[in-house]
Amino acid sequence: MAIGERRVLEPTDVQPASPPPKVRLGVPWVGATILGVCVIVALIDLATRGGIPDLGALYPEAVRAGEWYRIVTTHFVHGGPIHLVFNMSVVWTLGFSFERFIGSGRFLISSIVSALGASTFVLALSPYPTVGASGMILGWAGAMLPVANAVARRALGLWLVQIAAISLLPFVSWQGHLGGFLFGLACGVCLKLGVFKVAAPFLVAGSVAAVVAAGLL
Repeated sequence: MAIGERRVLEPTDVQPASPPPKVRLGVPWVGATILGVCVIVALIDLATRGGIPDLGALYPEAVRAGEWYRIVTTHFVHGGPIHLVFNMSVVWTLGFSFERFIGSGRFLISSIVSALGASTFVLALSPYPTVGASGMILGWAGAMLPVANAVARRALGLWLVQIAAISLLPFVSWQGHLGGFLFGLACGVCLKLGVFKVAAPFLVAGSVAAVVAAGLL
């Protein structure tokens, strides 16, 4: 069809813009496993009417008596529905997005290091039992800081200020929060420098050595 000297609906060399390719997000299997285990443990606790926290909580004296499994189980046990929902909501948002960003392998190592760091500080600085995944979660936040952009860093910093204030409340383990954050920050520095693959064995070995030393004090 022609309109004067202008033609429309005829072949042209100009190709229409193609839609951008779809980005396939990786499955955050580490974060999903953490979330699933925490929920299952909570359901078992509900069915047994509150017997799980005593079995899995991080009691410093129990660890020194030989119950080393508590340095791991403490991160999957929670003190009640509100505690569980709050922590799992952060696993769903912060944890899943961070795992997709750095990959499941790096996220797994960062989670292990952060969890052991949180347990280390509790054993070294707190006489009270602790439960919850928040120390490990604070480790993710610490690992994110060096690699986040300016906008994300400001939002993360604001969230960390709020968590710091909450950590000062009674019955909240500031020791676990601080330990997880600092050990996670070490992971983040290695990610930023591009040496994480080389540093990963040393990060894990160092965190294991730290928690064993704290447990033997």
